[in-house]
Amino acid sequence: MKHFEGVFKDSLNPLDGLTVVEASTLFAGPLAGMYLGDYGAEVIKIEHPEIPDPARGHGPEQNGINLWSKTLGRNKTNITLDLSSVAGANVLMKLLKRADIFVENFRPGVLDKWGITQARMMDENPRLVIVRVTAFGQTGPYSQRPGFGTLAEAMSGFAATTGMPEGPPQLPPFGLADGVTGLAAAFASLVAVIRRDRTGLGGEVDISILEPMMMMMGPQISAFMASGYIQPRTGNRSASSAPRNLYKSLDGKWIAISTSSQSIAERVMILVGRPDVTSETWFSSGQSRAEHSDLLDEIVGNWVAARNAKDVILEFQKANAAAVEIYDVSQLIADAQVKARGVVLTVPDRELGEISMQNAIFKLDSQYPQLRWPGRPHGSNTREVLARLGLDEAAIGQLVADGVIK
Repeated sequence: MKHFEGVFKDSLNPLDGLTVVEASTLFAGPLAGMYLGDYGAEVIKIEHPEIPDPARGHGPEQNGINLWSKTLGRNKTNITLDLSSVAGANVLMKLLKRADIFVENFRPGVLDKWGITQARMMDENPRLVIVRVTAFGQTGPYSQRPGFGTLAEAMSGFAATTGMPEGPPQLPPFGLADGVTGLAAAFASLVAVIRRDRTGLGGEVDISILEPMMMMMGPQISAFMASGYIQPRTGNRSASSAPRNLYKSLDGKWIAISTSSQSIAERVMILVGRPDVTSETWFSSGQSRAEHSDLLDEIVGNWVAARNAKDVILEFQKANAAAVEIYDVSQLIADAQVKARGVVLTVPDRELGEISMQNAIFKLDSQYPQLRWPGRPHGSNTREVLARLGLDEAAIGQLVADGVIK
């Protein structure tokens, strides 16, 4: 696949040489593009000329510049294109002829209505991987419904199992389902590319926001089908392990403690001065320990409440047991581990001077990939990309006049 000119061909990023065209909005699809771009793919982001991606209006701003779009749009080349127009669809075909992956999140049938059918795309480029991200998938009675991550968080069982036992279901205060789906879509894209490279043929990835979120809920379906078990809301406790909760320290800070493994559960009880509990028959598994959460929480809670948070964490470290203090973002970025890993990255930005954001989500050969640039303004690379497609100034000017680009 011939790569577009002007990209970092000599970089060590593993996806260098892969071209992604992204025509999606808000979070799941754009996150998939971001993850692929982080590791070297060239990502060409398409937005409507008059209606930018609504993600540009979500979250905090600095000097009138949206900050979330700086992370979400990093390493991406931004163009405007009205895909509903014949001319816009034709330009898209020129892009897809050179692409490896096309990420879109229109409702099923919308692109077909505009003449952008799968058959046309595959005729243009038989090796193209088409990644369709929707709320409920391309098929089924809900396929035409609008939907966002919130609906997946509600339907998947997440909200039903989240919150205090005596309280209502709870939704997360951030795009959890979109984040999970973005990772899943990036993974699915590369699975399809590997198959393409073996068979010579591209194909369609059909991924809903609901299904990856359902997978994150663990064996709830298996448990219900086998015995009718429906996981209840347990607050900060776990239905399969104990002690596991938030505990308040003497100096008023909250400590998260987890004992998912048997050995750590035993270490915690020895640490808090109750090794006798480990000899109880019910202490031998996480499930049976969870049935005695009241007792275990009382023991651990009293021990934590008598000590300052710093001392609690230190004692847990000495005992090789698992505990951390609850952080807000100010504490997170000051943490020694986060600093040592280089998780927070500060980079130059044309609009803001510089901006800090989270680095890529994993290291490869002990290094994060290079962040080439933060998110750019709406349509800032349109003329550059169209010129690389072979359109001259007259043709580009006509597209501007017709409102196909901005």
